[in-house]
Amino acid sequence: MKSLEDLKKLRDESLKKMTMRYTKDGVRIQVGMGTCGIASGAKPILSAFLEQIEIHELKNVVVTQVGCMGECAYEPMAELIDEEGQSFVYCNLTNAIVRDIVEKHIMNHQPITKYLLTSRKG
Repeated sequence: MKSLEDLKKLRDESLKKMTMRYTKDGVRIQVGMGTCGIASGAKPILSAFLEQIEIHELKNVVVTQVGCMGECAYEPMAELIDEEGQSFVYCNLTNAIVRDIVEKHIMNHQPITKYLLTSRKG
């Protein structure tokens, strides 16, 4: 930090990220942050969702964290709840999969079945 302007910029960026976590309309993304989720890499996944939403300037998306999602073998996981209230649980997430979810599912309303928990469990 070299100046007051740097500090203000940092504050504004942090407030923007916090707003993405708590807005209450549109799509909701809940990232599993239980012990197994964190151990499997859920923290970078949460950050990847926040980053992609910021890059695409999506205003109708909430990103939040939840505890254990009950399927440790499939972590990291995130549940996407769309505008109609339909739930989609994505599993074995990577940054590339997060990008696909944002671009295909959230922006174009096309769920990606190969990444869904239901397709992995049979």
